[in-house]
Amino acid sequence: MARLLDRYPENVPGDFYVDSSCIDCGVCRTIAPKTFTDGGGYSVVAAQPSLPADVHRAVMALVACPTSAIGTLERRLTRETRQAEHAFPEPLGDGIYFCGFASASSYGASSYLIVRPEGNVLVDSPRAARPLLDAIEALGGVRTMFLTHRDDVADHAKFHARFGCERVIAAADMTSATRDIERRLDGDAPVRLADDLLVVPTPGHTRGSATLLFREHALFTGDHLFATDDGRLYASRRVCWWSWAEQVRSVERLLAHRFEWVLPGHGSWFRAPSHDAMRGALRELVETLS
Repeated sequence: MARLLDRYPENVPGDFYVDSSCIDCGVCRTIAPKTFTDGGGYSVVAAQPSLPADVHRAVMALVACPTSAIGTLERRLTRETRQAEHAFPEPLGDGIYFCGFASASSYGASSYLIVRPEGNVLVDSPRAARPLLDAIEALGGVRTMFLTHRDDVADHAKFHARFGCERVIAAADMTSATRDIERRLDGDAPVRLADDLLVVPTPGHTRGSATLLFREHALFTGDHLFATDDGRLYASRRVCWWSWAEQVRSVERLLAHRFEWVLPGHGSWFRAPSHDAMRGALRELVETLS
């Protein structure tokens, strides 16, 4: 629970606040950007929500926060909290859902559910909260769980126990926490999991980092490729744990693939109006990295 005594002084006065347990994962800023902003290494409340829709988004951010760093002066009604919990997974369009319920063990990384007739795919692991598990089951469960890299595996074992899903990760990113995973991918060549699912290895952030391309439409990038709030793509040298040179080459290799949407593990989503526009944004990024 957030502690009033530990709230940051940068929070604007009012009901909602963020305390010092914030790990700056940015989940609250993604869910409720009208309320939360970057305070410089942590999130703070920039504007207190007043409209019912904005209050709802702020409570969604509260329940999704991986460290319970968001608090309120007023006790929120159980009904409000339940409505926020049941808003996840949140539909983003085209059969793609944002799971919310971030996990502290994966530094609050975003995870996504792809709902498809051939079987649903969970990209990276959210927190195994009961409301989310039940909602995913109502949407058809999980057939495949794709883990982009070793950092964002969180509660993968609990999702496997609940849904019996096949888990997929690059062999190079196997750890003791993922030694029981069913499918391990080797090499740097793309691997097709299904007609509409292509794994594109993107080593750099970690040795086994990989992205998942869905229907030449959406690319789930984990910690390989991000988007800024003002609509630009970027890759982070600061959080590159294995090889920056390889990460730059991995960004270049994405130019060979067609997609319009980047859904990262942290930060904003980036949607280009066309394949060509996305390729242009990637080329612009590559030029800044070279």
